Amino acid sequence: MSGGAQLMWDEAVTGYDFGAGHPMNPVRLALTMRLVEALGVSAEKNLKVVGAKAAGDSTLRLVHRQDYIDAVRRISSDPASADGAYGLGTPDDPAFAGMHDASALIAGQSVGAAEAVWRGDVLHGVNFSGGLHHAMHASASGFCVYNDAALAIARLLEQGAQRVAYVDVDVHHGDGVQDAFWDDPRVLTISLHEHPRMLFPGTGWAEETGGPHAEGFAANVALPAGTGDDGWLRALHATVPELLDAFRPEVLVTQHGADTHFEDPLAHLAVSVDAQRAAALALHDWAHAYADGRWVALGGGGYAVVDVVPRTWTHLVAIAAGVPVPADTEVPEEWRQSVYAQTGSPVAPRRMTDGRTPVLRDWAETGYDPADPLDQAVRATRSAVFPAHGLLP
Repeated sequence: MSGGAQLMWDEAVTGYDFGAGHPMNPVRLALTMRLVEALGVSAEKNLKVVGAKAAGDSTLRLVHRQDYIDAVRRISSDPASADGAYGLGTPDDPAFAGMHDASALIAGQSVGAAEAVWRGDVLHGVNFSGGLHHAMHASASGFCVYNDAALAIARLLEQGAQRVAYVDVDVHHGDGVQDAFWDDPRVLTISLHEHPRMLFPGTGWAEETGGPHAEGFAANVALPAGTGDDGWLRALHATVPELLDAFRPEVLVTQHGADTHFEDPLAHLAVSVDAQRAAALALHDWAHAYADGRWVALGGGGYAVVDVVPRTWTHLVAIAAGVPVPADTEVPEEWRQSVYAQTGSPVAPRRMTDGRTPVLRDWAETGYDPADPLDQAVRATRSAVFPAHGLLP
């Protein structure tokens, strides 16, 4: 197996554009790539920057129904015909010209990353334009048309993988991926997200643990609103490594939505870029500890498109490339100028940090505090799924 990493990038992914005023502004993708370049990460010898072809119908059918694919293609040619059927033409998922091509291109990047990692071309594959985890078999949902994360996992299974773990740290529940593999014990899905009582999509309760043939293979940590760095990292470390150790995946697929951040306008957690960076470092380490280093890392949500998303995902790319960017690194002035050129905003971050220093309270060392809502959420998840893997809650 080769080492190194592969960053999937095609400028045309910025064509995934729901229009002016929609939170999913594709400028976040362009600004991330410009920051990766400005910091010199894209020029690192251990990182290859490549593009992949758009996913074809045979690949899309690994997760999506053909009638849905046909509907996306048809509405792409005539956006005005969208009437809410298949979840298209809604406020969350308005139709736009070229929707099929842009969505299939993003899916192709994630599938391409998974194929490269499975072949052994590289250890790590990154597609920060991906992570569109809400799309279902036959409907768009939550700003997501094709579920590239589920498609990447399905391609790994098609190519012979027997155990794939998926860890989702987006603020929203990874419902589409969970649904795709609900009754498949070859796939372990773990999602940490804001409590479904507070936030779309209203799923991801600790009691959701998998179908009759895969009981315990869906794990959900429903976090209290307002959870900050220390609690968020505590929940991550209290659930993920033990499950990965028991499951021993051949590949780890992760989704890194940046919308857990305290500046994100669509949710209610209080996580910093520094904690998001710490989570990416931990997931990288767990890929090496439990999956022989095979790691496919995807983007996801994130709607503070200047202040947060580019820094978080640039940290992710740099970690995958083996050259983590120190948190106190100054943001290059050329990138700040590109922010102004592309958004008109005269304000942009000056450093790759929010100035936070997260402190990890290890679950095994500190024990369960029954009065702490965060610990209550973690304990609920551990109690629901750990026994199925021979683990103590």
